[in-house]
Amino acid sequence: MPQTRRDFVKSSAALAATASIAPAHLHAYVAGSDSLRLGVVGAGGRGKGACRDSLVSSAGVELTAIGDLTMDISRNAREVLKGTEVGEQVTVADDALFGGLDAYRDVIHHPKVDVVLLTTSPGFRPIHLAEAVRAGKHVFMEKPVCVDPAGYRSCLESARIADEKGLVVVAGTMFRRQKSYIDAITQIEQGAIGRRLSGTARYCSQGIWWRNRQPGMSDLAYQLYNWYHHTWLSGDQIVEQAVHNIDAICWAMGGPPSSAYGNGGQFTRPEGSEIYDSMSIDYRWDDGRVVSFMCRQIPGSKPDISNTIVGTEGVAHVNPGGSRVVRHDGEVLSETPHSGPYPYVGEHADMIRAIRDSDHLNETVQVANSSLTAVMGRMAAYTGQEVTWDFVTKESTLKLMPDELSEDSPAPEPFVRIPGRHRLS
Repeated sequence: MPQTRRDFVKSSAALAATASIAPAHLHAYVAGSDSLRLGVVGAGGRGKGACRDSLVSSAGVELTAIGDLTMDISRNAREVLKGTEVGEQVTVADDALFGGLDAYRDVIHHPKVDVVLLTTSPGFRPIHLAEAVRAGKHVFMEKPVCVDPAGYRSCLESARIADEKGLVVVAGTMFRRQKSYIDAITQIEQGAIGRRLSGTARYCSQGIWWRNRQPGMSDLAYQLYNWYHHTWLSGDQIVEQAVHNIDAICWAMGGPPSSAYGNGGQFTRPEGSEIYDSMSIDYRWDDGRVVSFMCRQIPGSKPDISNTIVGTEGVAHVNPGGSRVVRHDGEVLSETPHSGPYPYVGEHADMIRAIRDSDHLNETVQVANSSLTAVMGRMAAYTGQEVTWDFVTKESTLKLMPDELSEDSPAPEPFVRIPGRHRLS
């Protein structure tokens, strides 16, 4: 099993060991500054981790602004980061700490921010991405980038604007920067296993956190605090977590599938959680290819994160621990163990390199397609219907994020979707 992102954030030694040193020729810093300046929107565990990943990835980078739901979270993030090996690169002044649902605007439009790291709960990603690219800021954004078809369409528009403005946008789909994945999928694309026919993929883990309500919290504040368990904020586990493997499927199969059909449910979630803890989805392509996908978060169950792609001439095993490509006659074409540099840092190193070298790098459409593939699977499981790519991209009216949201807004009513009763929209 690979080291998890949360474990990685805790390990400053691992971060330091995998840090990429920027080549000496990278001196074309943006905005006439001698440093590339970062602002982070969402300063929880993943946000702090993304800041450290960026700061250790390259020379001449500093963190200059932090925003989250409360000033306490932003202030705490600054102090935590100052106490790490990247502390000298944390130059956030008191007036560059922001709190509230509108804190993202303060960070994005801060004059001392060149690059925005978007690491809030996923439901907000399309809104924050749109604001960032319209402000002309380069972006690193965590996966997934949408939790519904409305958010997907917003991301496509943001991708268009980013291209027009020459902005760099990099996504947190870290398997795209892992050597074992790159080597195996390159061989698939070059025909090593023949014509791709089918596959299996799993993202099975052992549960996820639950946060109890704190005194004085409104319904909305509690949902924002316990966001993983609300579909409008997380997209459910298939979107928030398993999108890593769904992205690998789309990559290995040459693009998103044409339909999804499957089921799911919840057996072990706490009362009040509206997300499933297990799903099984068959993804199909128009030419008859199919990948059977499974994800679950059930305490005590056996973890498995793996991908197997079957072709007319061989099989490719594309897994976090390493890859193996084998012909049907038993000949081993390649074996690639997982090795450094660690992909979480590589994402940021690539982003910063692209910004400084003025390279075109915009991963928005790629990660949006993978995110919507996950959403399509969730919609199939929630409704019990077959859901097509044409429907989710062209016809679906599903929009989970409220049109207007403030600290005084009512919270969306949580409920568990029942297949056969819940309507496809």
